Amino acid sequence: MKRLAAFAAVLALSACSGSPAPDMTGRYEAGGVTVTLAVRAGALTATFTPPEGFHLYSMDLPEGGVDGIGFPTVARPGGALTATGPATADRTVTELRPAGLDLMVPVYPDGPVTLTVPVRAGDGDRWEVTVGYAACSANSCLAPVAGETVVLHNID
Repeated sequence: MKRLAAFAAVLALSACSGSPAPDMTGRYEAGGVTVTLAVRAGALTATFTPPEGFHLYSMDLPEGGVDGIGFPTVARPGGALTATGPATADRTVTELRPAGLDLMVPVYPDGPVTLTVPVRAGDGDRWEVTVGYAACSANSCLAPVAGETVVLHNID
């Protein structure tokens, strides 16, 4: 009887958590950065690839940056795609002191960074991800991108 009750509880929790998200993909390019998006096995991955010698700002950077410096790297599920947990990054954040300024800004090392967000399917048929980022090198910054929506498509 205990096994039956435990099974019923797991079944009820599964029903409340929504369906697993289907395999989807998408791509976005702007501000010198290519973003490759994929949903597989209940996880959204967003790989942000800046030009060689450029870094991206931490996903934990405040929305307005640090004293107005920087834009957070963002991959936010939307539409029929819902996050079920926090995003994680595959790179360790380092602190960067911009030339001539007395402040530290959290950035990822030069090169690509992948954010992973656990997701589930909700109601609707439009799967989307809102992205945002900015890429800088030691000498210059590229145009930032904020709040751009990318529609995902089924993997054929």
